[in-house]
Amino acid sequence: MKEEPLIPPVAALPKYGKRKKSRLWEWTEALLFAFIAVMIFRTFFFEAFTIPSSSMEKSLLQGDYIIVSKLHYGARVPQTPLSVPFFHQRLTEHLKSYLDWISLPYLRTPGFSEIKINDVIVFNAPAEPDEQGFPVDERTYYIKRCMGRCGDTFELRSAGVYINGQEIPLPAHAETEYVVRTDTSGLDMAELHKLQVSDINSIPVSGHYLIEMTPQAADSVRTWKHVLSVVQNIPTVKQKDDALFPFSKPFKWNLDNFGPFRIPRRGMTVHLNADSLPLYGKIIRDYEHNKLETGHDSVFINGKLATTYTFKMNYYFMMGDNRHYSQDSRYWGFVPEDHIVGKAVLILASVDKENKRWRWERLFTRVR
Repeated sequence: MKEEPLIPPVAALPKYGKRKKSRLWEWTEALLFAFIAVMIFRTFFFEAFTIPSSSMEKSLLQGDYIIVSKLHYGARVPQTPLSVPFFHQRLTEHLKSYLDWISLPYLRTPGFSEIKINDVIVFNAPAEPDEQGFPVDERTYYIKRCMGRCGDTFELRSAGVYINGQEIPLPAHAETEYVVRTDTSGLDMAELHKLQVSDINSIPVSGHYLIEMTPQAADSVRTWKHVLSVVQNIPTVKQKDDALFPFSKPFKWNLDNFGPFRIPRRGMTVHLNADSLPLYGKIIRDYEHNKLETGHDSVFINGKLATTYTFKMNYYFMMGDNRHYSQDSRYWGFVPEDHIVGKAVLILASVDKENKRWRWERLFTRVR
């Protein structure tokens, strides 16, 4: 007698109809998938930003929309993962856009490039008032140019940048301040605007102006009929600016004469004394989270007497290309590596809001 199979043939299996998804559910699934894809893309690959100020003129202009690569230096894993996407810091004036129930340690995926001198970098503000209490990845975004890397000895000397004793060229479109002296006939503002010069201030001396412009624009102005002289306005070495880092009397520095000093790198050890504490005290206390105390010519870290300190992170020195109109490392010091967001690589679009026009010539141009 033939034994019956334990599993019936396929043809004998009962047929069950597949439940059809509703159109609403299909759209919900598609939108959810697209949203997750966008969030992964902007977190780990590329993100768009807009330029709000003139601190990077003329390399970047107000109204430029730029693409920032997270791939170059490696993407940061979000430190506040419980946050509302596309809202930075706050939903309303009194309601934060994130929850700090979970706070992840600093972690960065591998990148394919190190930070280089002259890279244009987006980072979180290191100088935000502590009372605001924002975690690092929720602090205000800044964009500046890296002018000093970890381990470098940095100096500004008569507006020239010196790295490890060697002068490096200014960025191609960097602006500095010039004193323009005329024969009291004044300047042709229309011609200045053709040179894309916007920061113009008259001096209480007839026919004198302070103008932020590139060396190329200054050369052009020198040829004008009523212009007698165009001289770069550089403070002398002895003109101390009390508003500048490190806010200590012995450091007689100004915007164009600053340093020299060593930029900290991971594993570098410094002696702690009256000369080094103004430079590195904020790093030890705020960025590397130690309790720092001084007294009777002694330094205490986490309650223990300390004569040296070894840094745990790399740090960088950032400056704007519009040198006299930029709040940068000259005002608030070093930028820690965990504040770095990414490298600006492309101008996606550009809008001249003042004249209500598109700057078509800047579309899809590289950030240099």
